Amino acid sequence: MPLPVCSPARLAPLAFATLVVLSFDAAALSRRDQAAVGALSQRMQAAEARYREATVAARNDDPGARQAADGALEDMEDVITACGKQRGCSMPNMLAAFKRLLKSNADASPVDEDVDTTLVDESIGGGVPNAAEAASLLTEDNERFKRMVQYNPAVQAGIRRWLTDMRVTLIQSHENYQHMQHLMSPAFKRSGLPEALLFGIMAKESNGKVHVGSRAGAVGPLQFMPATGKRFGLGPDGTGFDTRYDPQSAANAAAAYLNERFRELDSNIEMSLAAYNGGEGRARRVYRESGGRSFWDADVYNQFPAETKDYVPMVIAAAWLYLHPKEYGLTFPKVDTRQATLKLARTASIYELTICLGNGGTRDGYMRVLRNLNPRYEADQAIPAGTTLNVTTKMVGLYNRWCAQGERADLARTLVASDPGRAIVRTGAPVPAAKPAITETAPAPAPAQPEAAAPAVPTAAAKDSKKKSPAPREYRVQRGETLTSIASKFECRIGTLADANRVEGPRYMIRPGQRLKLDGCDGEG
Repeated sequence: MPLPVCSPARLAPLAFATLVVLSFDAAALSRRDQAAVGALSQRMQAAEARYREATVAARNDDPGARQAADGALEDMEDVITACGKQRGCSMPNMLAAFKRLLKSNADASPVDEDVDTTLVDESIGGGVPNAAEAASLLTEDNERFKRMVQYNPAVQAGIRRWLTDMRVTLIQSHENYQHMQHLMSPAFKRSGLPEALLFGIMAKESNGKVHVGSRAGAVGPLQFMPATGKRFGLGPDGTGFDTRYDPQSAANAAAAYLNERFRELDSNIEMSLAAYNGGEGRARRVYRESGGRSFWDADVYNQFPAETKDYVPMVIAAAWLYLHPKEYGLTFPKVDTRQATLKLARTASIYELTICLGNGGTRDGYMRVLRNLNPRYEADQAIPAGTTLNVTTKMVGLYNRWCAQGERADLARTLVASDPGRAIVRTGAPVPAAKPAITETAPAPAPAQPEAAAPAVPTAAAKDSKKKSPAPREYRVQRGETLTSIASKFECRIGTLADANRVEGPRYMIRPGQRLKLDGCDGEG
C-alpha cells in the first residue's frame, strides 16, 4: 500500500501562500538572502529524497518507513513556512516538490467516502465447536441474528439509544477500540469468537476506557471482578499492577470466559451475556430450571436484575451497529493507529505529556490513547526518564518537537506541578485598632519622632524558626488530593508512602479525611 502523501487538503494552505509571496529579482538580493534561499532549496530537495526512499522501504515492509515518511513531510512543511518569511524565496518552486509527490502517487486509490470502512471481522474461525457455532450467530447472513435485531423491541430500543443520546459514546468507544484492536481482537479470533461481540461488550462495559472502575469492584476495559479475574489469570502481578487493566490480558480472559459459558449454555448468546453481567451461577441455574428456554421468555427474563435486562440488548445492538453502520447513516471515523514506542527524555506524567503534545490534528488530544496504551501508569504519576511508552507514530514526532525540551514542555511541567492549596493565604484573626482618647479641653499631643532603629540582631530562636521543620508523622487527606500530590508535598517516594498505608497501585485510591502515615517523608508541606 502506498504511503499517504501530502493530500490536496494539506497542500491547499501552502498553495494559497503563493498568492501573497512577492517576486524578487535575484540580482537585487543580498548575498545573505541568496544563501538563505539556496539553503532552503537544498533542505526541500533532501526532504523529498528522504520521502521517496521511505516509499521504497514501505513496499519492502520496513517497519520504520512510516515514521521516516512523516518526518520528511514535516521537514518539507517547515521549509514552506520558512520560505514565506524569506525575502526572495519562490514559493511555486518550493511547492513543486509537493506536486511531484502528488503526481507520483496518482495511482494510489483515493478513499471513497461511500465505502464502508468498518473493522468487520472476516476471519472468524478456530477449533472450539461451541464458540464457532456462537460466532456464526453473529455473522451478517445469519437469519437468527437478523430476527433478533429486526423483531426484538428491546434490541431495537438499544439501537435507538446508541444512535441518539449515546451516539457520541458509541463513536468514542469505536475510536478507543481502534487503538487497542491489535491487542484485543487476536484473542477472540483465536477462540472463534466474533470481533463484533468483543466490541459490543467493551462499548457497554467501559466505552473503551481502560481505567474505568465500578462501585462493585469491577475494573478494566472489560470490567472483571477480582474473583472472576483471578480464575482467568487476571489480578496483581507482583509489581503493583493489576492486569485486569491490561487490554490484551482482559481480552484473553474474556474469550476464555465466554467459551466456558457457551459450552454450558448451548451457545446461547443472550444467556452467556446475562452470565457475563449478572453472574454465571444465576444464569446457569435459570437456564437449567427453565429447560433451556430463551432469555426473552418472561419466566426467564424476570429472574434477572434490571441491569442485566438492559445489558444484554445493548451489547447485541452495539455489535449489530459495528457490522452495519451504513444502514443507519453511522460513520465511524478512521484514526491514525500506527504503533510506535517512545523513550522519555525527561521525567513526565501522562497529564504533562497530554498538555505538551497538544491536539496534533485530533479532536480530543492524546490523553485517552496514552492511558489505554500504557495502563500501568496513573495520569498524575511521575514516569521516570528513560521509560519506554507505547504511542503512535504521530505522537513520536510531536513529542520530539514539543515535549523533550523547550518552552511548551516547561509550561506543561509548571501547570501539572501547580498546587491549588498554595493559593490559600492563612492569617490570624483581625485585631481591632484601639481608639485614641479625645478630650474637649486640650488637643492631643503630637507624637514624638521615633529614633533611628538599630538593625535587628536575629536571636537563636529566630534562626531556628527558619530551619526546615521535620515532616509530621500523620496527615489527613484533603478534598481533591491524590497520593501522588501528597507524596510530592511532603517529599516522599510514592511507593514507600503507598506501602506504609497499604494503598494498592496503580490507582492509589484514597479518600478525604483518611489519615496517612508519612513514613519516609522529609518535607514539612
